[in-house]
Amino acid sequence: MLKLHFAPNSRAGRIVWLLEELGLEYEINKMAFHPKDLKSDEHRARHPLGRVPVLEDGEISIFESGAICEYVLERHKNGGLKPAAESSLYPEYLQWFHYCEGMVMPPVNTIVVQTVLLPPDRRDETALAQAQRLLSKALAPVNEALTGKDYLIGEFSAADIMLGHAVFMSNRLGCVTDDMEHLKRYVANIEGRPAFKYAIELS
Repeated sequence: MLKLHFAPNSRAGRIVWLLEELGLEYEINKMAFHPKDLKSDEHRARHPLGRVPVLEDGEISIFESGAICEYVLERHKNGGLKPAAESSLYPEYLQWFHYCEGMVMPPVNTIVVQTVLLPPDRRDETALAQAQRLLSKALAPVNEALTGKDYLIGEFSAADIMLGHAVFMSNRLGCVTDDMEHLKRYVANIEGRPAFKYAIELS
């Protein structure tokens, strides 16, 4: 059986969401988002930097949320969540699947560090403002792409699990502004999915 090593308020939520959408059986090792768990020798044996998610599938152990998504879809896809390689939607699917980690999550990470993780006396307002500007620029093409669509390529796909999770986090950080009406609607669509609700409630 698949085993997911998970900590709340992390990218591991994407994998819970994916596994729930696919209806796959799995067990979960829920750890505290704290060095005592994540930096333990036991967990460092799974991930050299002590991060989550990590997925175990028998003798296979794999980390990085995007890699785990692709692995699960190829080995345990149970119906898909991705267009066929020959589909006209496949290039767009790949683009948005990888856009989150390349363009959206770097400024999100900085914003979380500067508003949540660092104590007030160590925060850098200049770095925060720059990250907020970068995130707004990164979200603008996503908002435009969602014009007239419920999900990134029209139908729900694993690209929505990757980028949708990042957009949800951006909205929670107050960075999806009211004028980004398509993104606001998109977040509402995501929040209405039972599998997503379950994943977030674990956090």
